[in-house]
Amino acid sequence: MITGLDHILLAAHPGTEAALRAYYADLLGMTEIPKPPALAARGGCWFEAGTAQLHLGADPDHRAARKAHPALTVTDIDTLAARLAAAGAPVTWDHSLPGHRRFYSTDPAGNRLEFLEDTGGGFRP
Repeated sequence: MITGLDHILLAAHPGTEAALRAYYADLLGMTEIPKPPALAARGGCWFEAGTAQLHLGADPDHRAARKAHPALTVTDIDTLAARLAAAGAPVTWDHSLPGHRRFYSTDPAGNRLEFLEDTGGGFRP
């Protein structure tokens, strides 16, 4: 009955929208999409790239998860890693997934993100 994934919601502290826009739109190149007016009043911001949508919701009690994360497929992973590192974002490479190159980073709210590029012969359980 499930046909796909509509979006991932990550949390951030209220008032951090400018930093989130700088990260997701300016640094990652995602497009900000408007929130419906009734939801916009709650704060946060929404982004998309390809079929992926990330919603950042304002939560005054936000605590970033250390393990849980969305995984975003990318092209030219080395350029993205260099761009993030140059902006001061952490880049931690992980070479343990066959058929992929991947690294982890965090957004301005401390949310863990995985970026991966298929190198052929990709692994899927």
